[in-house]
This record gives sequence, C-alpha cells and structure tokens, in this order.
Amino acid sequence: MSAGEARAPASSGGYPKGRARRAQIVAAAAAVYADAGYHGASLREIAKRAGISHVGLLYYFPDREALLAAVLEDRDVQDTERLGPTESSPLAVVRHLLDLAGHNARQPGMVELYVRLAAEAFADEHPAHGYFTRHYGQVRDYVHHALLEMGEQGLLRDGVDARAAAVGFVALMDGLQVQWLTSPDEVDMAGTLRFYVQQILKEPLEPVEPTE
Repeated sequence: MSAGEARAPASSGGYPKGRARRAQIVAAAAAVYADAGYHGASLREIAKRAGISHVGLLYYFPDREALLAAVLEDRDVQDTERLGPTESSPLAVVRHLLDLAGHNARQPGMVELYVRLAAEAFADEHPAHGYFTRHYGQVRDYVHHALLEMGEQGLLRDGVDARAAAVGFVALMDGLQVQWLTSPDEVDMAGTLRFYVQQILKEPLEPVEPTE
C-alpha cells in the first residue's frame, strides 16, 4: 500500500485498509519478536513478514520503539480477551492476574520486550511513554478496585491499605518478570504473586488452573 492510499478518505475504504495494514504489521512484528527475540528482529524482516516494504512500514511506525509499544498494546487486548475473568467478583480479578503471570511464563519473547521497553519509556519524549503511563494507571486502578471490594466483603486482613497493596502488587508483578528473565528456573512468577496475595487475605485463595 502506498502512502497516498493510506491517506485516502474513509469513504474510499482507505482508512479501513490503513487500519488493517497496521494490524497486519503489528501481528507480523509479534511473530518475529517471538521467533527471533528483541536483538534478532529487524524492521526489514518484520516488513517482509508483513508483505510490505521497509519504507511502507516506517510510514505507520517511524521507529522501533513505536512498533514495540503497538505490539504491547495489542498483547494487552489479546490477553484480556483470552484470559479475562469470566465472573464479576474481586477474587476473579485476582485469579485472572495470577493466571496472567503463569501465561507470561510461557511467553519469554513478549516478556523481554515489555521489560526492555518499560525501562526506557520513563522519559516523556519516548514513543512508548504514553502506553506505559496508561498501562500502569489502569492496572493499579484495576487491582485497587478489586482490593477495595474485597475489603468491604471482609476478605482482607485487618490494617491492609488497598491502594498501597495494589501498588505493591503491580510493582512485584513487573519486578518478578525481570528476575524471571535472568533466572527462569529459580523464579516462579505466579507462585510468588500468590504468596503476596495470601499475606493480605484472611482465607486461603483457591488454586488457579493453568491457562494456555
């Protein structure tokens, strides 16, 4: 697709085609990163896998970081669709996040991308800064609301601050990914998160069945 086609009015079908092409590039990038890892993947290889020229890819994603952020955003959507809680309860939210940690342990390529980009994206001008600002805010709120409900239901131990516990949970979840990448045989991400959660609950949390 040419740049002219991507800019065509929506009535001509240009915009839908542009969105479809963008999604195609993101899917190709995720596959290449999974196969070759961060260092082994190149924008040219991703463009080839997507059936687009290198210049065409740069039209949609001007640099490597912007494409990485798009891949992570797409992963968030897919994880929610695949692993999201099927019932509306605060315990279901916690089980969902523990299940997600177990799922991540089977996705080393994506975990590496996430960790690498998160470490670089604290600067306002970084292409992925907006993604991580939204991501962390949404996850903290997600956990906070679940813990607030659990507190109202009398499930939390006395003295547990829901906001502080939520921030700690998210920090632990991300920090475990770094440790797991360096020592995958020694670090159990889901198990360690479960241990943390168990310290703030009054009653034992039922085990989470593995999700592929």
